[in-house]
Amino acid sequence: MIDLINIAVALLTIAFGAFGFIAPRFTLGALSLQTTDTNMGLSEMRASVGGLFVALGTLLLIWPDPMLFVATGVAIGGAAIGRFVSLVFDSPPVKKVLLYGGIEAAMAAWLLLANL
Repeated sequence: MIDLINIAVALLTIAFGAFGFIAPRFTLGALSLQTTDTNMGLSEMRASVGGLFVALGTLLLIWPDPMLFVATGVAIGGAAIGRFVSLVFDSPPVKKVLLYGGIEAAMAAWLLLANL
């Protein structure tokens, strides 16, 4: 059962990353972000929100070592923590932070607790 849920989390990681990689404008809108005159935001979406997570999820499918799942849990957990800290300092849209941060926190918790 743990292996099946790990695979599901890896596939979710790829799916979420694919939005940033393939549809950066959609992802910008979903995150309430916008580009500047340089469109560097699109590059950032494809890189850090897209390609990074597609590659990470793909690695988990190719090399399903428990410690790689733990490392992924730490990375995704760091993203969730960043979102929740942002609530204190940045006044982002609370519902979006709780939704996206909650998904990230749940994925991270699973990866850490099931694979340590």
